[in-house]
Amino acid sequence: LNKPEWYLTQVLMWIGNHAKFLDEKIQPILDKAGSSVNAGLEFSRGLVMLILEKLAADIPCLLYDDTLFCHLVDEVLLFERELYSVHGYLSSFPSCMHILSEESCFQRWLTVERKFALQKMDSMLSSEAAWISQYKDITDVDDMKVPDCAETFMTLLLVITERYKNLPTASRKLQFLGLQKELVDDFRIRLTQVMKEETRAPLGFRYCAILNAVNYIATVLADWADNV
Repeated sequence: LNKPEWYLTQVLMWIGNHAKFLDEKIQPILDKAGSSVNAGLEFSRGLVMLILEKLAADIPCLLYDDTLFCHLVDEVLLFERELYSVHGYLSSFPSCMHILSEESCFQRWLTVERKFALQKMDSMLSSEAAWISQYKDITDVDDMKVPDCAETFMTLLLVITERYKNLPTASRKLQFLGLQKELVDDFRIRLTQVMKEETRAPLGFRYCAILNAVNYIATVLADWADNV
């Protein structure tokens, strides 16, 4: 259970190792018979069906172990990325995302994603470098003077989007978007709390850093507004 990468990697190897044989030996037979079947894709589809069976059996056993469950989701997302980008798998075919979209599994994924995002926010705001721009000494790179915590937070949101963007249904994607909106609001509240501590020194370093953070986040969210 703790090594889903073993069978996921094995399947990717099988797909890669058989590609030339299927393309050069099997495909011509199918073409000659007038079939529209793509040998390589059908081979991949058959192996993915095995993975779906394996996941369906494994997930109930690790649903309440955060570490194992997170590891499984991470490995499945890496597998899916390679399956589509390297091996040309079709989005209309069955995929692991259908398993991750099933109610009990999906709700668990959402819960764990929220938990780890909040932990990340705790650590980024308690860091000594939270209000310092990592590009502060390079004037032509950072005209917005973005503090480290704001940049890290927006990267966190971007990573979450990358993780859920291939979910098969819009309703599931919207639930993840709902999580991102909660995180933005949570971050806003945290910034407000820090700002209240700094009101006596509105021209101070940290107060200005908070304003820069808000400006940066608003600008990036506006840039993302075109991303359906």
